[in-house]
Amino acid sequence: MKRVDDWVTRFEESVLAFLLAAMTLVSFTQVVARYGFNAGWGGALEFTRILFAWLILFGMSYGIKIGAHLGVDAIIRLFPRPIFRAFAVFGALCAVAYAVILLYSDWLQIFGAHARGGAIDYWMKMYKVGIGLDDLRYPDLIQEVFGTKERVQRWIAYLILPVGLALLAFRSVQAVWQIITGEREMVIAAHEAEDLVAENKDVLKD
Repeated sequence: MKRVDDWVTRFEESVLAFLLAAMTLVSFTQVVARYGFNAGWGGALEFTRILFAWLILFGMSYGIKIGAHLGVDAIIRLFPRPIFRAFAVFGALCAVAYAVILLYSDWLQIFGAHARGGAIDYWMKMYKVGIGLDDLRYPDLIQEVFGTKERVQRWIAYLILPVGLALLAFRSVQAVWQIITGEREMVIAAHEAEDLVAENKDVLKD
C-alpha cells in the first residue's frame, strides 16, 4: 500500500507541476505575442481553461492527501472521542460515495434509484462521437502525418473526469483507513485558519 501511495503521490505532484508550468508559460507567451507583436494563438484561452480544469480535478485528490480541504468541525468536537471519530469516518465515507457516484452511478440501481451514467459513461460517449473542441486544432503537420481531424477531440480534454474522480475515490478510501487507524483526525483541515493565526500572531509586533 505504501508503494502505491508513493507512486500516486509522485504522479499527482508531477502532473500538478506540469499544469502550473504550462498555464504560466502559455499565458506569458500570449501576453508577449499580443502586446509585443500584435499576434497570438487562437486556442490559448481554451487550452488554458482546460489546464485549469485539470488542475482543479487533480487538486481534489491531492488536497485530501495533504489535508488541504477546509471544513467545519466545531460541533462534532463537542462529542466524546469515539463519537468524534465515528463522525470523521462518516465524513470520509461521504467523500468516497461522492467520488464513486460521479464516476459511475449505474450501481445505485441496486437500491432502486433511477441513476445512470457518470464520468466514465460520459467520457466513453465523447470518445465514440469524436466531437472536436471549439478552438484547439492540430498543427498541419500532425494532420498530414497521422491523418487526424482538424480539431482536437473533446475526449482528450475530458479524460480528466474519470481519472480525477478515480484518484479522489482512492484518496478518500485511504483517508477512511487512516482515520480508523488513528493516522489522521479527519478528511478536512478545519483548523487551518486557526493555525495560521497562531503562527503569525507576533508578526505585527516588530
